[in-house]
Amino acid sequence: MTTPDVTVTVIVYNDAARLPRAVASLRAQTHENIEIVISDDHSTDDTPEVARRLAAEDSRVRYLRLPENSGGCSAPRNRAIDIARAPYLMFLDSDDELPPRAVESLLAAHREREVDFTMGAVRRVRVDNGRRTTWMPHLVRERRTLDGIAADPRLLFEHLSTSKMYARAFLDRHHLRFPEGIHYEDQLFSAQAYGLARAFTIIPDPVYTWYIEPYAAESSASISNQRHKISNVADRVHVQRLIDAFLVENGQAGLREDKDFKFLKHDFRMYAGDLPYRDDAWLAEFAEIMNPYLDTLAEGAYARLPRPERVVLELLREGDLDGVRLAARGLGHPVAPREVTAGADGTPYWGGSVPTTERARRELDLTDLELETRPFSTAFFRHEITDLRPGPGAALTLTVRTYDPGLRLPVGPQRAGLLLSPGRRRLTVPFRLDPVRPGVFEGRVQLDLTRARLPLQGFEGVRHPQVRLQQQGLAHSGLLLAPLAFPALTARVESGGAAHRITVEPEGRNPGRLQIRWQPVGVTARVLRPVVRKIDRPRVRNAFRLVTSALK
Repeated sequence: MTTPDVTVTVIVYNDAARLPRAVASLRAQTHENIEIVISDDHSTDDTPEVARRLAAEDSRVRYLRLPENSGGCSAPRNRAIDIARAPYLMFLDSDDELPPRAVESLLAAHREREVDFTMGAVRRVRVDNGRRTTWMPHLVRERRTLDGIAADPRLLFEHLSTSKMYARAFLDRHHLRFPEGIHYEDQLFSAQAYGLARAFTIIPDPVYTWYIEPYAAESSASISNQRHKISNVADRVHVQRLIDAFLVENGQAGLREDKDFKFLKHDFRMYAGDLPYRDDAWLAEFAEIMNPYLDTLAEGAYARLPRPERVVLELLREGDLDGVRLAARGLGHPVAPREVTAGADGTPYWGGSVPTTERARRELDLTDLELETRPFSTAFFRHEITDLRPGPGAALTLTVRTYDPGLRLPVGPQRAGLLLSPGRRRLTVPFRLDPVRPGVFEGRVQLDLTRARLPLQGFEGVRHPQVRLQQQGLAHSGLLLAPLAFPALTARVESGGAAHRITVEPEGRNPGRLQIRWQPVGVTARVLRPVVRKIDRPRVRNAFRLVTSALK
């Protein structure tokens, strides 16, 4: 048999439906001299039959079945490395794909200069909405060869093993294999590969297509989407400790601050947005696992974070679980704290009292948020629904409380508006915010969803109302936070001749905004939308413009 140039391993477990797509992406590679190893972690569905059929269809495909399930990705990858015949190796998950030129592009980079591995861009595709993005685009923007990870420690953020093509000699020289029996194996393997490589090449070409299912069922969710499990937290922290030990043993302790920053900004941040939805018992266990590790991280890593993230971390380390929930809502958005306290020197601190320790004063200092001086359009306010009552049809009465810790709004009642745009035309509902005490206002707004002007074909999607404030000719639009849990309200309405089922619910993730969902029903769904989709195509629109122009 001809020796293949590259072996690509497809790991699979109970994924008979998507395995053919993954293998088809390999059979379609522009570089054809490859070996395809399907490494099955002892599937119990139809995967073995599908894999054997794929192997029968193409002589480049080999099927390897593990004698028992390992419960992870490492063992099937390692067993495939053992039988791989090519000098270069790649890895693919059964629910993903390789772009057609992936193998060709990475192999060309190896042949251009002898390096330990090559890597490229990863295209992420949201399964729920089809949105496409590039994973860590700033790290793969240009073609470059680095003599070790110290040349750009930011690459520690790109910890995927699947975006790379490895020289087999490099893996064997360092006895580098995927750690078995643990989760987040990619992070440890990639950290070791970065730390051991004498040189590696980065290319901007897309080399991997990663399908993301953020709201997959628990039974089929990926490891990174099982953050609700305390064991998931423990696994992630355990791997970080192993990476730390490797850096010390490999004489690269100088990378620790960069690696710690990556952990805080990426790994911890993945849990932070979920913290408002966790109960006391879960949060207590989370803190018990996380805090001892947080205490080992470099102070410089904390200093590189945005202030709101530092606040959440400090409150967790202090054991203030209610404060954690409060501060974590709105991360990534300009959402203010409910309360700010000034120290003797005027320094503004998060919360209702001046911190008592040096570390807490450093971390909870809000000076850099410029609450009192930043431009009004980017100022920090906090809008919360304190009461939500359904009315007749699709009407709602909302009580909204606005916190203004920077005292940007003048004394007295404020004119406000509730903004909602389910179609191209925005619905604005004016209401008044009355002062409760300095920096706190409250008002009631009546929202009739039948007043939203929808297109003829209706609207299908989700919108989150915003609160609009105006001051001296300037406008500010901010998130409207809903109660974390309330029963979903559903009504069928007709607006502009289009029939819809409207659902009002809490967002259930991220900051937890008020969420309104439109779903066309009846004739709107069966007739109008399909007709408009056929008409509203580029060729039809262009032809219409051409005819209109000719008739002028």
